[in-house]
Amino acid sequence: MAHDLIVALGDTHYRVERPFGAWPANTGFVTDVTVDWRGHVFVMLRHDPLVHPADPRVIELDPQGRYLAGWGGEAIADSHMLTATASGHLIAVDRDMHEVIWFTPAGERVGQLGTRGRPNAPFNHPTDVSVAPWGDIYVADGYGAAFVHRFSAGGALIQSWGGQGDADGQFVWPHAIWTFADGRVVVVDRTWNRVQVFDGEGRHLQTWHDFYQPVGIWGDAEGCAYITDMVPSLTKIAPDGSRIGRCRPMLNGAHGLFGTPDGDILLAEGNPSRLTRLRLLRPGA
Repeated sequence: MAHDLIVALGDTHYRVERPFGAWPANTGFVTDVTVDWRGHVFVMLRHDPLVHPADPRVIELDPQGRYLAGWGGEAIADSHMLTATASGHLIAVDRDMHEVIWFTPAGERVGQLGTRGRPNAPFNHPTDVSVAPWGDIYVADGYGAAFVHRFSAGGALIQSWGGQGDADGQFVWPHAIWTFADGRVVVVDRTWNRVQVFDGEGRHLQTWHDFYQPVGIWGDAEGCAYITDMVPSLTKIAPDGSRIGRCRPMLNGAHGLFGTPDGDILLAEGNPSRLTRLRLLRPGA
């Protein structure tokens, strides 16, 4: 018997489809997903660089999930997060190499922040990156440090904020980050089961609670945040911080997520390793 799983975030309903997409055999497992302006899906796979072969770290799929290309096996050691930018680039967070790397969609390395293989210059096992609509670049530096770093569009370090602790504006494990057009910088503070909201200069504005080890974040054009945690659940938060809805569309959790131009949501599940698509159900469908 086939089961049709439907989940809701407020008044919006989705059909759960998994697995979504396919690619050649690879020793890595899914750690993140992002979508570019064309609707092409880029899946990031995580490997142990000292044990596994140089399999592709990034897989490109068309909007229907058909395999197009794979790259990054020689360029990325420890895949953590991946994001597509409005400029058409892909940014990979190479966590254990302490580096944030810019690539073309075809996998050509074109820039970076941090010094490869050198901790605290300035990153110490960074976790995620977001290019703000106003041009600044924000990096969550979360495994060996407890900071958010703000850079200019040209890559100059402007400021860092945070530090170890549980007070507002402090972190233990800033794991994911998103910037919104209204100026908010939203940071997933995984250890403390919370999500903190700042302005673009690092001033604390708000804290969202009621999560268990929140993991990933994606924001839509209306300013709503979609956050995964290890309940596991997916929660939708309005711009004012109120909860719109919550659901359980994954099996054991999603390390990353991203929306598509068609209104679907893709979830990067590591265990089992796969993508899950939440297919938007339009009224009357």
